[in-house]
Amino acid sequence: MHSALPKVLHPVCGRPMIGWVLETALELDPERAFVVQEEQLGTGHAVECAAAELEGFDGPVVVLYGDMPLLRPEGLTALLEARGESGDMSMLSTYSGDPTGYGRIIRDEGQNFERIVEEGDASAEERRIPEINLGVYAFGGTDLLSYLGRVESQNAQGENYLTDVPGLYAAEGRSVRIVELEDAEEGAGVNSLADLAEVRWGVQLRVLEAHLGNGVQIEDPATTYIDHGAEIGEGTVIFPCTVIRGGVRVGAGCEVGPFTHLREGTVLEDGAQVGNFTECKKSTIGEGSKAKHLSYLGDTVVGKGVNIGAGTIFANYDGKAKHQTIVGDGAFVGSGTIVVAPNEIGAGSTTGAGAVVTRSAKVGDDEVWIGVPARQLENAHSHEGGDENPVEGTTEE
Repeated sequence: MHSALPKVLHPVCGRPMIGWVLETALELDPERAFVVQEEQLGTGHAVECAAAELEGFDGPVVVLYGDMPLLRPEGLTALLEARGESGDMSMLSTYSGDPTGYGRIIRDEGQNFERIVEEGDASAEERRIPEINLGVYAFGGTDLLSYLGRVESQNAQGENYLTDVPGLYAAEGRSVRIVELEDAEEGAGVNSLADLAEVRWGVQLRVLEAHLGNGVQIEDPATTYIDHGAEIGEGTVIFPCTVIRGGVRVGAGCEVGPFTHLREGTVLEDGAQVGNFTECKKSTIGEGSKAKHLSYLGDTVVGKGVNIGAGTIFANYDGKAKHQTIVGDGAFVGSGTIVVAPNEIGAGSTTGAGAVVTRSAKVGDDEVWIGVPARQLENAHSHEGGDENPVEGTTEE
């Protein structure tokens, strides 16, 4: 992976890769225990580290890899059903157009399982076999421990391979039932950053399909990035080139994008609109409020029916800490306004184009502020209080 980060902790759509695998495993409602593998001496050794937890347990034990985020629960269910009550074992396989890097499944003349050969130990003929082992097995607990004790390091890497266990079953005439995954993508493992990129798109497509199925209109899925854990309401439209991170909640009937970045902690209430080149971080955008152009909203609480003009910045960071700004219902923030937090922009108030509202200035309800630094415009009506808006250069949609 060329990374200091452990492989299975690399993020895939907003959660560690292993998080997807654990979610799949938990669909089987397993008993749970945690053990530590101090040394990495192969897949067989990894399972041996769990021996104390498995002692005396003869129920089914499922073994799977932490780098297969596309594996679905249905595959594991089929694996357990194939093993049944036989007391033998079952395993997952698939056929690959490019099996490089995977162990090949060797079958006898009757197409029964015979053994698994790792690529480093395979002959040139064996490497041409397209059926690959996915490393996902179901055993009986007692049998598994017994066979693991008989695995020897006789491979090119000098490691104890769990893949040797199915061969021991077959050599003794016991049944090894193979469950072939129809969708080879489900069995994709990650061994490089290139693999990670391919798998990420597969996971992303599933996330997008789930939102589409829930009534979210995604105009261009190919340029839309939505993390695991983002909540989006029915009737919301997501325009192209939009990024929505985990921990974001978007209400019903909203518009997001194009070129919008919603970061963790952001909430868009029903009917809110956040548009072109606008970034929101840990902010709440009230019902029917709009921030449509070139704006940054950091640690901001925006009320209902607010218009945020183009180029507005809520400057939340003073170099040491983040601070919050509260914008009241019906406020009208002029284009190019900078609001230095902590601050308050009162309900029904207006800021003129290019205004700089300095730290803690606190614009009052229905007041009009203009200039640098911004000051209240005396005897002026707000946009809601008079016949016309005295401040030019705002944007509204």
